[in-house]
Amino acid sequence: MRFGLLGPPVLFHGMQEGGRSSGRYEARAVSSPKSRVLLAALLLDAGRVVSVEALKDALWGGEPPVSAQASLHNHIARLRRLLDDPGRLRTVPSGYVLRVDEGELDVHVFDAHVTEARAAHTSRDWRRVVRECSGALALWRGAPLAGMPPEVGGYAFAQRLCEARLLLLEWRYDAELALGGPRLHELVPELAALTGEYPLREVYHRQLMLALHRTSRQAEALAVHRELRTRLVGRLGIEPGPGVREAHVEVLRGAAGEEPYKGDSEGHSARDSKADSKGSRDSKGSGEPARPHPSPAQLPPPPTHFIGRSAVRDALYRTLTAPDPYPTAVISGMAGVGKSALALHVAHQLAERFPDGQLHLHLHGATPGMTPLTPAQALTTLLRDLGTEPCRIPEEPEAAAALLRSLLAPTRTLLVLDDAANAAQVRPLLPGGAGCGVIVTSRSPLTALDGAARFPIAPLSDDESADLLRRASGRDGLDGTDAARLLVELTGRLPLALRVVAARLAARRALTPDALAGQLAAADVRLHHLEYDDLSVRRSLAVAHDALAASEREADRDAARTLCHIGALDLPTYDSLLLARLSGTGVHRTEAALDRLLDVALLEETAYGRYAPHDLVRDFARERAGGQDTADSADTALHWYAAVAERVLAAIVEPGPDRDDRRRPTSSRPDGHAAHVDTVAPFAGAQEAFAWGDRELENVVALAARYADDPSEQRAGLVSTLTRLIFPFAHRRGRVAEMEVLGQAGLRVARRLGDAAAEAYALVDLAGLHFLTGRQNDALALNDSALALWRRLDHPSWIRRCLNNRGLLLDGLGRRAEAGEALERSLEYGRRLDDPYGEAVTHSHLGNLVEHTDPRAAIERHRRTLALGDEIGAVIVRHSAHCNIGYAHLRLGQPAAALPHFEESLRILGGHGDWHGESRTRLGLVRALRLLGRDGRAARECAELLGRADARADRYTGALARHQHGLLLRERGHLGEAREEWGSALAALEGTDERAVVRELRELLARPV
Repeated sequence: MRFGLLGPPVLFHGMQEGGRSSGRYEARAVSSPKSRVLLAALLLDAGRVVSVEALKDALWGGEPPVSAQASLHNHIARLRRLLDDPGRLRTVPSGYVLRVDEGELDVHVFDAHVTEARAAHTSRDWRRVVRECSGALALWRGAPLAGMPPEVGGYAFAQRLCEARLLLLEWRYDAELALGGPRLHELVPELAALTGEYPLREVYHRQLMLALHRTSRQAEALAVHRELRTRLVGRLGIEPGPGVREAHVEVLRGAAGEEPYKGDSEGHSARDSKADSKGSRDSKGSGEPARPHPSPAQLPPPPTHFIGRSAVRDALYRTLTAPDPYPTAVISGMAGVGKSALALHVAHQLAERFPDGQLHLHLHGATPGMTPLTPAQALTTLLRDLGTEPCRIPEEPEAAAALLRSLLAPTRTLLVLDDAANAAQVRPLLPGGAGCGVIVTSRSPLTALDGAARFPIAPLSDDESADLLRRASGRDGLDGTDAARLLVELTGRLPLALRVVAARLAARRALTPDALAGQLAAADVRLHHLEYDDLSVRRSLAVAHDALAASEREADRDAARTLCHIGALDLPTYDSLLLARLSGTGVHRTEAALDRLLDVALLEETAYGRYAPHDLVRDFARERAGGQDTADSADTALHWYAAVAERVLAAIVEPGPDRDDRRRPTSSRPDGHAAHVDTVAPFAGAQEAFAWGDRELENVVALAARYADDPSEQRAGLVSTLTRLIFPFAHRRGRVAEMEVLGQAGLRVARRLGDAAAEAYALVDLAGLHFLTGRQNDALALNDSALALWRRLDHPSWIRRCLNNRGLLLDGLGRRAEAGEALERSLEYGRRLDDPYGEAVTHSHLGNLVEHTDPRAAIERHRRTLALGDEIGAVIVRHSAHCNIGYAHLRLGQPAAALPHFEESLRILGGHGDWHGESRTRLGLVRALRLLGRDGRAARECAELLGRADARADRYTGALARHQHGLLLRERGHLGEAREEWGSALAALEGTDERAVVRELRELLARPV
């Protein structure tokens, strides 16, 4: 089966002869208008997902009926019956995909012929030109998408194909004129018809003049020139171009009796050889001096709404106006970021500095529907634009590049090379003269281009985006509105997306910004709404992806698949290790693939080795990922993260029951987890494990939140395992917001799966979160629920820990008798379990309990705990002991004695990561320094504590630090600022159980100013 869009949409069915395929195809029209529209919409994105919303818009415009969904299903079913294989048209989660294999769509075959014809025309292989052009034109049945309603779209697609057809006709007539022979007589009526249809297209007039002249009809040829010149001068005020002028000279020479044109079988004329021998005559072969070729002024109009970019614009201007020689300036960035607009804006500003002309060449490195120009094609175009006769352009690219450099060397010319594919495409086009300037735009930074000055650009700022949206849409009322801010956010501040949104708002005055924002808010159809006329974010992104997917290079194909894996998993950031797991390839291949994605601006490197796509690239990647890919990627990622989380646990938690218990399987842990752990190398130490957790915690939280309620018990069990293993890291780091998500996800999954042990872990973990945030009553309730579960499960080591936690929480709530009882029972369990670490922690809490009544006795207890910590090599025990001794000295009014203990506590802790202990120590350090009158260092330490608390979203610790900061400010005479800090602290402590500090804050604020 074949498909046709070069005319009304049709299906071509293979014809049979003698029960076997004849290799010929018969066109069969699709009778149903809706089926034709549906076929056209699917073929416009052949092989790609077309969303349900896009199909509804194509079928019914902006007003689908209530029954649209059911009707669409019926039309899909009807179209499937017309196909040779109903499986060609697949249903996917977000829409439909029509499979079209290579060579099955006439547009693809047509484009292949165009590419070959262009190359043959450049190399002057005239017989091949005729063959390729004829092959392409034979496919033409009429205007592409003929009879389709405007809602189908494809306007730019159809315009491109129509223009390609006109080029094919030009190239074929050039070839037939060069070949000569009896066919020349047949060209005249065909070209006469084309000049009537396109009265301002000079090429057809030139070709008609030459056809008439070479069939001995000079008078008619001169009449064609006269009519064309009259029309151009009268309507446009311009003279015919160099091609027409050259043809006119040839006709005049023939009318004067010079040797007539004679073509040969190789496509060379007798005049060619004679012209080559006239070394002293001008390039046209006349005895008169050649008319000077006008300086090129090819810059397209500057962008109407150019916003922002002041810093990079000024840098470009300085670079291209510095003393000679000028470097090549490369403007790079993702699709739609505004590279071409910036280049044109700067080029117009610089035009007067390059009086010998401005050349503009679109290299089509990433143009939807276009093949990138080869260096030879680009050189030919530039040389022609500089007035070089086509017959004088060398066939070898090296010679053509040398000629270009020679022509530009004595000039001050500006070249704008737009949309370059790579450095190899640009390098031959660069001038050698010191006075020429070059601006190149490319998605790649073209780092292989030596000596270039590079100007990477990012999306606009929020304010610049809002300004562009307002000016381009003509909606002045957008300024400062919530809808405008939302539109800016949903477009990712990408200029192309903003222009689409602005165009839609300008085209439909009834379309409100709120309504459009609502359409864009749905991520699965956002890219559909970011298409208008010939503007399309999706197609701009697809060019790079599709080129990678179709490449012969392994790294390119890997890159295309990697982007699909990124879309399937949809995490905040990625590294090569995770993506190597997803792709099943090695890390080295994955890193090469990531390099290619960076090079074509489909990924950004947010930090060394960390990668993230722009939000709209993320939407595009999700579209390219199928439903099964998403499920497989989720399983792989959850297994890998759970395995690495166990390695993190082993590296950061001291050996003993706490670590061993969490590694033991619960009833919901999926089979195979241990095997996955074996594939992950252990961390070299705690510091390396903490660094991994800092990078990956955001991804872990995203996976846990997304799959906690997944119907797959395997996936839910992985979430349960992952949250249990990673929670100690989040707790040690004090990542309060992440702890909340992980704890709640773990609790939901455990209860749904009926896993009592996992539920108890989650309750303990949530209790730890509430303790960190000063909500000790809530923490006590959760801890007691966990204690009941552990007793039911008869798990002594966790009963000990819960009793220890209970004592700590009761002490904080002032219930000291109950606290002592709980801690003594915990101590008994520790002795019975031979758990010296657990015993040391409990002794530490008992020391804090004693401090309320006898600080000196508490110091002695903490010293014994310190000795025990030294004996077992427990860093957390040792640093906690010094911290506790420091607080006991503060209670005794001895800040000088307290200070070295706080300092030693921080030194011992180092990079072991214990936010609760660190924050408590730093707070004590600030207090000791303030009481000693060392306000400068106290303020610096307080600022450090505040910064660390804010980075963790720990409002409780931040409030305690602001309390101390306020006291420091008051002592410096800044009472107003102090009161602001106290007010902020009091607001943050509302709802906590920190009664003493809240009481003091209220007293401070109640005092008269």
